[in-house]
Amino acid sequence: MRRFGAVAAILIPVALYAQDTGYVKARGKPGSAAVFINGKFIGPAERFTVPEKYTAPAGETEVTLREPRYEEYTTKVTVRAHKSTTIHYKLKKLPVPEPPFGRFRLGGGEADSFLSVLGDTGAVYINDKYFGYVDELNNAGGGLLLKPGTYELHVVSPVFGDFKKPIVIEANKVTIVPLPEKVKE
Repeated sequence: MRRFGAVAAILIPVALYAQDTGYVKARGKPGSAAVFINGKFIGPAERFTVPEKYTAPAGETEVTLREPRYEEYTTKVTVRAHKSTTIHYKLKKLPVPEPPFGRFRLGGGEADSFLSVLGDTGAVYINDKYFGYVDELNNAGGGLLLKPGTYELHVVSPVFGDFKKPIVIEANKVTIVPLPEKVKE
């Protein structure tokens, strides 16, 4: 009987918490925009043209959409428990920067297989600004074009952990930052 009481004490708060959540979907352009709920990075608005659905607290919730080439968009929505709230958006494009550029990308993971980082929606920040997520910046043909200079890279990833590192971008060169060992599950 004692065990049941301990299990019930754990399950009741979980059940109560689950009742106080709903979902947020963001549909619009660009689909690569990142979704932040109450200031926390949650993941991309869509993957392979399919909108993602993210858990959000019931009640008034702040949702921000960010994509480095566009103006950020923030709105407040009312999320109802067990229901989905869909946000429709169209971000305004920023002016295209002038070259020269260097290319930055993450390395590692791809040697294991394409699927080794697929689904890692860990956020990549450069100088405290969101620039993408791990699985979109971890491939040989991809990356970010950045002006030459020194930047502070910050990655917050459920797969690779939370790490910061200074990076130097040189014109017309590729800078590859290796991902650390995967965090133990």
